[in-house]
Amino acid sequence: MTTLPREQPAPSPAELHHARPMAESFGADAQRYDQARPGYPDALVARIVAGSPGPDVLDVGCGTGIAARQFQAASCAVLGVEPDARMADLARARGLRVEVATFEGWEPAGRTFDAVIAAQSWHWVDPVAGVLKAARVLRPDGRLAIFGHVFEPPIEVAEPFAAAYRRVVPDSPFNNLPARRPLDMYQAGYAKIADKIRETEQFHDPEQWRFDWEQPYTRDQWLALLPTTGGLTHLPPDKTADILNAVGTAIDTLGGRFTMQYTTLATTAVRTGTSRYHPKDT
Repeated sequence: MTTLPREQPAPSPAELHHARPMAESFGADAQRYDQARPGYPDALVARIVAGSPGPDVLDVGCGTGIAARQFQAASCAVLGVEPDARMADLARARGLRVEVATFEGWEPAGRTFDAVIAAQSWHWVDPVAGVLKAARVLRPDGRLAIFGHVFEPPIEVAEPFAAAYRRVVPDSPFNNLPARRPLDMYQAGYAKIADKIRETEQFHDPEQWRFDWEQPYTRDQWLALLPTTGGLTHLPPDKTADILNAVGTAIDTLGGRFTMQYTTLATTAVRTGTSRYHPKDT
């Protein structure tokens, strides 16, 4: 994923939930984030809703509410948990109930849900405590669904972005990553999430879902999205502008637009009917 979105920061996946400065950098321009980031396939939302025992949904790391609004449109009652107050404020302005906290630190106060979702946010959650917390707040037969996008711009866009990033931010750990990465790299990551779910013995065997789709972008649309991605959110404006100029020039050579091929991956599992959760597990 060339653009280093929320699911591709530099620390190792096992340590991602400790990288709070990067995790909380996305709220710097919450309005842009909300307008530029793509939503999720309707088929994914429908499948999660159909496979849950009821309409009550908890959205972990809800951000500005992009996924949550889709679930609301599918007649779900959604509560968001979001650690960044700036993102939470915008989500509330769009009609979402949000409580500001990390998922690990959030207090459910006895509330339970039919589904717990995490849209491009689970990597910021402790992989062990997070699954146990989800098990705690899910009703029997409730569904945990963790999902996110994989997308690769054309090589004519990806390579100029990578070159500009290396030039502008030469010491960044992002520079150790190739300009384009194979889909199976991301599928392996979602398989590891499934392994963590199995280890808790709180869920039936996890399933892996995949949805392929595409979206056209104009030059301006792509340059609006890029600053919301993890590699750029923490950069000063002059460095961001330098990178965007290089990418914009590359898109101009393609006629000012291109089509992005997206894959949305999901790991999902149904809560068992008998709880083996104990508070000491967290």
